[in-house]
Amino acid sequence: MTDKIFRFLADKRPETPCLVVDLDVVADNFRRLREALPLAQIYYAIKANPAPEIITLLARLGSSFDTASIYEIERCLKFGAKPEQISFGSTIKKQAHIARAYALGVRMFALDSEAELEKLAVAAPGARVYCRFLMTGAGADWPLSQKFGCEPAMAIELLERARDKGLVPHGVSFHVGSQQRDLGQWDVALKKASGIFQELAGKGIELKMINLGGGFPARYRSAIPAVERHSQAIMEGMTRYFGNRLPTMIAEPGRYLPGDAGVIQAEVVLIAKKHFGDTRRWVYLDIGKFGGLAEVMGEAIQYRIRTPYNGGPTGPVVLAGPTCDEVDVLYDKAGYELPIDLKVGDKIEILSAGAYTTTYCSVGFNGFPPLKEYYI
Repeated sequence: MTDKIFRFLADKRPETPCLVVDLDVVADNFRRLREALPLAQIYYAIKANPAPEIITLLARLGSSFDTASIYEIERCLKFGAKPEQISFGSTIKKQAHIARAYALGVRMFALDSEAELEKLAVAAPGARVYCRFLMTGAGADWPLSQKFGCEPAMAIELLERARDKGLVPHGVSFHVGSQQRDLGQWDVALKKASGIFQELAGKGIELKMINLGGGFPARYRSAIPAVERHSQAIMEGMTRYFGNRLPTMIAEPGRYLPGDAGVIQAEVVLIAKKHFGDTRRWVYLDIGKFGGLAEVMGEAIQYRIRTPYNGGPTGPVVLAGPTCDEVDVLYDKAGYELPIDLKVGDKIEILSAGAYTTTYCSVGFNGFPPLKEYYI
């Protein structure tokens, strides 16, 4: 937690739960990635946190933007992005939304299926397209392995058909999985990308671009390689498979840019035991899965937690949210311990919570309002 966030919480005492984001950290993370991966164009995946303050800041710093819907495209344009800085990166789009994006000036679109290719050929004539191929998501805390992408052989055929339908086969994309721990996955992906490039070159199609996707880390409970090590692994793979003829590279950081910049402050609503003699306490917070912490599903993303009693004796806990829903349990099996002195009414901080929290909020489940946001 930065000094700026600490002072804000101490001085303003906002109602909880709330997210506070230090925009200086977002800017520093952008500069750090740009320095670590200078040959790549950065396209911020705004689904991680689409706050106007973040979009405006990154547009000013020279970022481009990866968008998942027409609504995100319109949001980017509203807050400072230019159409040529935007990629429509979802592979699942309504044809009307493709046409709307094209009318707004967007000219780069993702695909991974024949049906999507047909829509693009009609609604975005002459646009640059790139095909996403499948990765297993091995080594990632939040794998992305089934819903998006196709087999490399299909990607080759789709890009060949794209040329025949008047589109520009521009490149390929992949995603090694969000919060990736295994640096070797970059080599796996880039080897596949190289094979697609070579196969299409033999068919007279020269691809120009590799979209590296995301996978760059935030600081959660477990150690993970720094972004510089990810960047080194990427460049080693690029050199190994493409030599001195490097294609254009696009990187799509999502959680990496705002993740560590944000802190959620929450209140302890209840501490309870389920039977006499129980050594494990249930600690209920005023935020849960439905209030913005959806990424705790399967206990996948494990946030660091700060309390007023850090450093004192601790005991095992189950952490849960406030709603009347049985599944609103944050951590049961992950082995969390919290201070014995923790009591009802205490404020705690959930660290590195600037990404994938506000946008995951339900609107009115149990009547709870969406997570409040402050950008400082």
